[in-house]
Amino acid sequence: MSLRHHEIAEARHRILNPFTEEKLLLLGDVCGLREGQRQLDLACGKGEMLCRWAQRHGIGGVGVDLSEVFLTAARERAAELGVAERVSFERGDAGAYRAEPGAYDIVSCIGATWIGQGLAGTIGLLRPAMRPGGLMLVGEPYWTEPAPEEAYEAIGAEPEEFTSLVGTLDRFEAAGMELVEMVLADGDSWDRYAAEQWLTVSDWLRAAPENHPDAADMREFLAHGRRTHLAYTRRYVGWGVFVLREAARS
Repeated sequence: MSLRHHEIAEARHRILNPFTEEKLLLLGDVCGLREGQRQLDLACGKGEMLCRWAQRHGIGGVGVDLSEVFLTAARERAAELGVAERVSFERGDAGAYRAEPGAYDIVSCIGATWIGQGLAGTIGLLRPAMRPGGLMLVGEPYWTEPAPEEAYEAIGAEPEEFTSLVGTLDRFEAAGMELVEMVLADGDSWDRYAAEQWLTVSDWLRAAPENHPDAADMREFLAHGRRTHLAYTRRYVGWGVFVLREAARS
């Protein structure tokens, strides 16, 4: 799936991950966010996290994303919520973005650890921008149980690409981070993220000319994504946002 195809499939989404509004707000609460704090969000999508937390907790910050479509939605959302003076959005490659060292109280990459070629690499990207004592938020899938080979193939992930929940903890600790909180998605979260795409893509296909250059890919995405979610993703793939800080020195 290209970026353009994600822009089509997620046109109606505000949160571009299997996370509900309630869980997003809960995550901000458990992080103990305070007015005046600043957040850097890499691969920010439509900026819903930054905008809602700016409104609810009075934080500010910067979001970075490749998609001008998503960033336009983020800026419109910031204006709608009255937080445009506190948050800004920049177009660019999140994996190449270099922030001022130690400039942010919260650094995050939610559901896009491909920007650092995996979990450890993404932690390495985020760490320099985090102030001492700050928090790092990472959204990451995990396997809920061993899956049959056809499930990995359908989902498009190697078995070792992700790991179990406790294996994810091991990866955090190996990177020198301490896991201090988490908010996990559930079956309903996955359904809302996946099923809303089915209706969006179905409507788009019905409205698009039959010879539209994206039509064949979107038909394949709809058929494959719907079957894969029902057969495999909902059962074998968990997802959550993990709250980390630098491990204490012994």
